[in-house]
Amino acid sequence: MKTEFERFNLKKFGLIIIMLEILGALGLLLGLLFTPVLLLSSAGLALLMLLGLITRIKLNDSLLVTLPAAFFMLLNTVIFYLGIRVL
Repeated sequence: MKTEFERFNLKKFGLIIIMLEILGALGLLLGLLFTPVLLLSSAGLALLMLLGLITRIKLNDSLLVTLPAAFFMLLNTVIFYLGIRVL
C-alpha cells in the first residue's frame, strides 16, 4: 500500500486514510446497534471510495484495478440509503 500512496502522490495522507477506513469499518459494525453511527460510517466510507475512484480514474488505472473502489462506494451508498429508510 505504501507504494500505491506514493504513486498517487498521497504519501502524507496514507496513515489518515487507513485510519479512516478502519474507523469506518468499526462504525459499520457498531451501526448494527445504532443507526446514526451506521449512517455516518457508510456515508464516510462512500465518500472515501468516491475519492479513491476519482484518483484511480485520474491516473488512468485499468478497469479491473478501479472496480473495487467503485463496488465499495456503491455498497456503502446502498447501506446509507437503507439506513435512512429505517429511520
